Amino acid sequence: MTRAIMIQGAGSNVGKSMLVAGLARAFTRRGLSVAPFKPQNMSNNAAVTVDGGEIGRAQALQARAARRPLHSDMNPVLLKPESETGAQVIVQGKRVGTTQARDFGRARQSLLVPVLQSFRRLCSDAELVLVEGAGSPAEINLREGDIANMGFAEAAGVPVILVGDIDRGGVIAQIVGTQAVLAAGDAGRIRGFAINKFRGDIALFSGGLDEIEARTGWPSLGVVPWFEAAWRLPAEDALDLASRPGGAFKVAVPRLGRIANFDDLDPLAAEPGVSVEIIEPGRPLPGDASLVFIPGSKSTIADLAQFRAEGWDIDLAAHIRRGGEVIGLCGGYQMLGRWIEDPAGIEGTAWRVEGLGHLDVETVMHPEKRLRETEAWCRLTGTPVTGYEIHLGRTTGPDCTRAWLEIDGRPDGAADRTGRVRGCYLHGLFASDRFRSAYLAPGGAASGLRFEEGVEATLDALAAHLEAHMDLDLLLSLAELPATA
Repeated sequence: MTRAIMIQGAGSNVGKSMLVAGLARAFTRRGLSVAPFKPQNMSNNAAVTVDGGEIGRAQALQARAARRPLHSDMNPVLLKPESETGAQVIVQGKRVGTTQARDFGRARQSLLVPVLQSFRRLCSDAELVLVEGAGSPAEINLREGDIANMGFAEAAGVPVILVGDIDRGGVIAQIVGTQAVLAAGDAGRIRGFAINKFRGDIALFSGGLDEIEARTGWPSLGVVPWFEAAWRLPAEDALDLASRPGGAFKVAVPRLGRIANFDDLDPLAAEPGVSVEIIEPGRPLPGDASLVFIPGSKSTIADLAQFRAEGWDIDLAAHIRRGGEVIGLCGGYQMLGRWIEDPAGIEGTAWRVEGLGHLDVETVMHPEKRLRETEAWCRLTGTPVTGYEIHLGRTTGPDCTRAWLEIDGRPDGAADRTGRVRGCYLHGLFASDRFRSAYLAPGGAASGLRFEEGVEATLDALAAHLEAHMDLDLLLSLAELPATA
């Protein structure tokens, strides 16, 4: 019999994604068949699925924790922000267009149908479905037509656990206040609560737990201490992107306004001989960087304009003159070229803009998105590379004759005449241990780090952490057969 339970937050960024990943690994280690599910997500960090779609990176991590192949049903609605008010809409893994926030608010109820379709399919193939909410159900101004929190819980007949973030302060008000503003029916769906990100002596909060239980009538599932190794797992929110000090090999990464798939940096940040420095707007690219890494972007043309506005184009040219290396990945690759054309107006008004000009290539945006997992060969290091492609543009030009990758026997990527400026579309390439080690060796930062093994060990440690600090038996007993299963 399939059971399901939903983890909602008393606010954004309370750690729901990480908790669901840890719970997925914990219950999988107990022998259950577990599947993660998030009805609606907003993120520019995406992963390619086995059915040729894309889902949020957090659901990809949760699927990995559950030892289950990635499938588009795990995140049937994915919004990828392109501007302050607009986002690309992905439904069941496929791009269906772009919408403005005000229009999506009116149209989202129609998306409940594919959301429930995906949920039913997951339920047919799992003993336990762990559902993650988005934002907070306390945003009652968004309740009408909701498909992300209580609207989904009501439609699917799924019980809810509410999570508060004590690290921000005011956690008692977070939990009690959420109950106070919810409609009676929504509040009645909550079966218990948990406190996340605690630092210090948990015993000092026993009175706080008593107050919450007395005021809400909900049982506590536990207080989860801060999990120090969380940085080793892919983050979903760009707000979590942070510099990671390490060795002398410095990787400078400009924080683009629509930065995408920034977990490409995780393997580098895990290397003891590497320092990853996130360059915030208002700061120059450092003159002592070994490598400038220009990451992916959801809005390449807009982020290129920001790159110039920050003066990073001048800093990058100086870095190259000093003999520094550059890698542009996906949107960053497109920026390094001479021109970017968007004849269909995919990123807004149709236009042609001048790139940074460090690679003799041009990019033309196409409506059809390339989505696939990829095995490649790196000509530069003589090593195999695995990764994935997720992009709209097609890039061609003379510097493509110096491609540094081979995919299915064809050249891929581009390099300038010096070989120090390179670009490609292959996300995740630095997770390949042999490639990463060979690439870093000339800079004195090679190591024997096994990145993927480290991610697995961290997921196991997170599961053990939750086993020790949450009442997982109670949580499992609160899960119910969904009304839509």
